[in-house]
Amino acid sequence: MLEGFNEMDALAHSGYIPGLSKEEREDLAKSETFAIRISNVANMVLFAAKVYASIRSGSLAIIASTLDSLLDLLSGFILWFTAFSMQTPNPYQYPIGKKRMQPLGILVFASVMATLGLQIILESIRILLSGDSEFNFTREQELWIVGIMLSVSLVKLLLVVYCRSFTNEIVKAYAQDHFFDVITNVIGLVAALLANYIDGWMDPLGAIILALYTIRTWSMTVLENVNSLVGRSAAPEYLQKLTYLCWNHHKAIKHIDTVRAYTFGSHYFVEVDIVLPGDMPLEEAHDIGESLQEKLELLPEIERAFVHLDYEYKHKPEHAQTQS
Repeated sequence: MLEGFNEMDALAHSGYIPGLSKEEREDLAKSETFAIRISNVANMVLFAAKVYASIRSGSLAIIASTLDSLLDLLSGFILWFTAFSMQTPNPYQYPIGKKRMQPLGILVFASVMATLGLQIILESIRILLSGDSEFNFTREQELWIVGIMLSVSLVKLLLVVYCRSFTNEIVKAYAQDHFFDVITNVIGLVAALLANYIDGWMDPLGAIILALYTIRTWSMTVLENVNSLVGRSAAPEYLQKLTYLCWNHHKAIKHIDTVRAYTFGSHYFVEVDIVLPGDMPLEEAHDIGESLQEKLELLPEIERAFVHLDYEYKHKPEHAQTQS
């Protein structure tokens, strides 16, 4: 909390948040962009290799693992497309921006992935019930499958180590995806080998486990993005920082009536009601409110801030219908 207050003090006095220099930020941004690009290229190449392994093996477990790789590949494309779309604003058609495009795209994609995962589960159950799950890899097939899956897992493990060296949330998300890929690759390979050497029913069982894991992972992602779409309130600690910034903005502020911050896509909308002396000239009151709005919008988490000026705080809350 004290660190957050110190950050707000620095913003109040200097007009910007202290941190890296412009050159350091540019170098870091280049490194993060390179990490994202190499992750996307690796995802495409490794996905192609896993498609080949799926065709050679016919294993449902490996197919389920390949589906998880397709999920990562397409989710990366959605993140790129929505980020590109949000960087091309159209103030006439989208007057409050396009920040909700990213969670909306993820919701649509997650629905498709859940359907594919359910289809794999149904096919695996059908094979289990019919007893048609015989496996008989040739020595050449086994070498190809093991070689591809282990190579993919090794590359993904190296990408985990590399991406975890960054603090950027998107790069860290890629590191998490790479780590989960290692897990799914190993489970898929083990299930296929057990089906080949012990009993064929282990392959569809492994496919069911991987499909359930994929559905669970994306269900959690759906819940996170639903919260960002419905306007969920920011954490109390963040509201404390905003209140501290508002209170120390100007000595003429007598009271802080309301501080709200709620999700709007990946960022926050902020509403602040401050109380100024009733006899203050309009021009001075306007300048205090506008400068506070500009300070709030300097925070990287905030998309837009609204500052309401009042002369007393004993009235009913603004927008009372939304509070009932």
